[in-house]
Amino acid sequence: MKGGKTILNQIVLVGRLVKDPELIETENNKKVSNITLAIPRSFKNMNGEYETDFINCVLWDSVAKSTVEYCKKGNIVGVKGRIQSRVVEKEDETKKYYTEVVAEKVTFLSTDNKGK
Repeated sequence: MKGGKTILNQIVLVGRLVKDPELIETENNKKVSNITLAIPRSFKNMNGEYETDFINCVLWDSVAKSTVEYCKKGNIVGVKGRIQSRVVEKEDETKKYYTEVVAEKVTFLSTDNKGK
């Protein structure tokens, strides 16, 4: 690294799953799951209400498989990972920018799976 400075990209989130996670297999046989965490803010807005952030996370391989197997909508999970951004060029040559969390670890904090 230049100048001996450390650059760090690490994030830890705790939130509720917005929907049941689903496992998808890519063309090159990798397992992936895209989840969204609902995370209430710790402060009130100008109307005296707590707003909620919805954070998209990408889970790969064994992390994706175990999350899909053990978690359902409404469960509280912890996600440790990194933030990444990517650009997708559409057919009309416009670009869509995405920022998401790539999960390295998912911790199941509440898994009340009564239906299983």
